Amino acid sequence: MTSVIAVCISNIKGITKTSVPDVYVKADYGIEGDAHAGEGHRQVSLLAVESTDRLRSKISDLEAGVFAENILTSGICLHELPIGTKLFIGETILEVTQIGKECHNEGCAIKQQTGECVMPREGIFASVLQGGMIRPGDGIQVEN
Repeated sequence: MTSVIAVCISNIKGITKTSVPDVYVKADYGIEGDAHAGEGHRQVSLLAVESTDRLRSKISDLEAGVFAENILTSGICLHELPIGTKLFIGETILEVTQIGKECHNEGCAIKQQTGECVMPREGIFASVLQGGMIRPGDGIQVEN
């Protein structure tokens, strides 16, 4: 089943995010309380747990939010979704706007420790078309 594993926020940019019980996602803005919310096309970040699992042989205790993702998913290959794909998650509708990103400086702590990071290759970003609550366990429906 395609679902949300964790939802994460941070009120400061450039640090890992913390897993929380739920998030309120605001249309054309992003997740309330998250430093990355605001105007633009990268309002919410998503990463698949399958992507993080590949690094568990090097770092066994990878927690949700360590890659600064807002939503950790399961059962969906996010980086293969085309731009413009709509994701129906909980009460929300997100639209995929970007696949991957450029690492800042020398990369995150994970890249410095293992030599690689999955977020630049496999993380995705979305804008919020319809707001609402998202919680772990919520299903994800994909519409291309």
